[in-house]
Amino acid sequence: MSSASFSGHPSDDPALDQIGPALSRLRRRAPASSKDLSRNLVLNVIADAPGEMTVGGLAAEMGVAQPVASRTAAACIDDGLLRRAVSQSDGRRTVLELTEHGEAERNRFATEQRRAFEEITAAWPPEERIQFARLLARYGADATAWSRQQTTSRD
Repeated sequence: MSSASFSGHPSDDPALDQIGPALSRLRRRAPASSKDLSRNLVLNVIADAPGEMTVGGLAAEMGVAQPVASRTAAACIDDGLLRRAVSQSDGRRTVLELTEHGEAERNRFATEQRRAFEEITAAWPPEERIQFARLLARYGADATAWSRQQTTSRD
């Protein structure tokens, strides 16, 4: 049954109330450990940043306090996933960059997540699987843009 046929108003579909819990379950499923989850988040935030990324920017993107982002970044630096560098636009600022090892870990996480996705959706028709993957990627990109807009409008 389509949402339009459910109530005549797609925005009244009860499935929309399940988005938050569903996204929370997705976030908990892959990668396997909470350490991997934090690392993956940090590596993706830094890799996806449109410019240089500071610890303050990392905190804002992760939605955590700056000390939390600082500890997480320090752990990634200790593990060789990130390095501190001098900003090219302002030599007084320190920015975070992925190392080769960090990029390799990011790729490993992506491979694990793809494998999990393929196993979870194995019984789905191929066209639904691809459509969902495209919509989920689109949602992620739009959520990032929305979040940046929210941050800009608060400043």
